[in-house]
Amino acid sequence: MPSPPALRPTAAKSTESEKITINLGFVDLGQIDLLVAESFYANRTDFIRTAIRNQLAIHGDALKQMVARKLLVLGLQHFSAADLEAARAAGQRLQIRVLGLASFGQDVTPELALATIESITVLGALQASSAVKAALADRIH
Repeated sequence: MPSPPALRPTAAKSTESEKITINLGFVDLGQIDLLVAESFYANRTDFIRTAIRNQLAIHGDALKQMVARKLLVLGLQHFSAADLEAARAAGQRLQIRVLGLASFGQDVTPELALATIESITVLGALQASSAVKAALADRIH
């Protein structure tokens, strides 16, 4: 039986993001505000994003090695009902490993997800209906 088409990650749009909240000390926050006031950065968010990107760049080689070692897909991986049906038809159970965003289409039912997904590891964000998330709760790591 031929294999289903390979599921390929796609680049995430720059407008897609996850909101996080951090607590900073008053002195750190004041220093950031001073840099913003002196036009080093456009705003606090610009400073924080730049700082995060700089730290990720410093650890870039280690991150690449970890991604390869853990067999993670880097970026966005989307699964539609058709993708999962193809896996089921081929007798495959998916082990999903994503660093970035794993998303499931609204057409994916909890029953189809349970029949085709063995495990999910997502470092980043998982977007799926609440019913699919609940059905897969014991398979999400």
